[in-house]
Amino acid sequence: MTAHYRHLTLEDRIEIERLLEKGTSLAEIARQIGVHRSTISRERRRGSWQPEHDHANLRPYLRNRLDTRGPHERLYLGGQAQLHADTRTARSHQPYRMLHDQLVDWVISALRRGWTPAEISGRLPLEFPDDARMRVGVETLYAWIYAPEQKHRKLWQYLPRGQRKRRRRQGRRVHSERIKWRTSIHERPALVEDRIEFGHWESDSVLGLRGTGGLHTTVERRARYLQAVKIPAIAAAPTIDAQLSVYSPLPAHAVRSVTADNGSEFAFHYQLADALAIPTYFADPYSAWQRGTNEHFNGRIRKYLPKGTSFEDLTQTDLDEIVTEINNRPRRVLGWATPAEIFNELCSSQATPRCTSN
Repeated sequence: MTAHYRHLTLEDRIEIERLLEKGTSLAEIARQIGVHRSTISRERRRGSWQPEHDHANLRPYLRNRLDTRGPHERLYLGGQAQLHADTRTARSHQPYRMLHDQLVDWVISALRRGWTPAEISGRLPLEFPDDARMRVGVETLYAWIYAPEQKHRKLWQYLPRGQRKRRRRQGRRVHSERIKWRTSIHERPALVEDRIEFGHWESDSVLGLRGTGGLHTTVERRARYLQAVKIPAIAAAPTIDAQLSVYSPLPAHAVRSVTADNGSEFAFHYQLADALAIPTYFADPYSAWQRGTNEHFNGRIRKYLPKGTSFEDLTQTDLDEIVTEINNRPRRVLGWATPAEIFNELCSSQATPRCTSN
């Protein structure tokens, strides 16, 4: 019979037990069963057991004292092997890692903070470097979150919303004449694009419900560190005040340039250059991808403050709490470190005025 691969049945395992007791070779057993000999070798290794190490309930299977076989020789019993095989099959798709209580508690806590499964999986080795039980893969987390036995916890409600359908956006009309002394992004040093040098920021605005003000947001490109200031209106004067309040306390090496869009709120960019010697570069019209980091973090803020939210009752303290939570979430691009950790490390790398952070 031609050897082939297939699942062994109870009858096959009983026959394997009988032939092993007769001393038949593995190759001959494989020919008689009709499988590849590696299947028999693997089955014997997995299905055999050592009676001396098993529970007392298995005493009927223990060999008698007249048996001359070695005391540590493993035995193969077809019925017992079938039971082990059924158990392996039943557990083959279970997230084993999520049986550790400390891991479960840590994962649930992170999910409630809004972390994604990828962030949780990546951060665990940094939080628990010496505990092998505190490791879990992304797919295992998803399987565990949606497992029927976790239904009562409703953990999926803490996951970020799926990608929505994209609608065509008209964007704001650009009036380049409103921004005097505008410097194009194409004149920006190439090293800024490569994120090699620390201290280059991207800036934008987040609009609240009409008449309730907005936010000035800015992100450091290398550390992916976010700063946000509530402003009474999306206008030039409040924006330059917000920029000065964010950048003034930072050391000189932490703020080298700013890249903004063409909104009229950045019309006073030259005042930033006069006060702190920080140049501003402007992206091309309708090219948000040139400031992709800032756009991404604006999306993270929108998770807490969706479009149409009134900012009337939003305080700077409330906003700081949101920003702090965002900056303390691990990022894959940072090796699962947090933006706050990287930013504070880079800020303190030179003996300059103290860096402040949320």
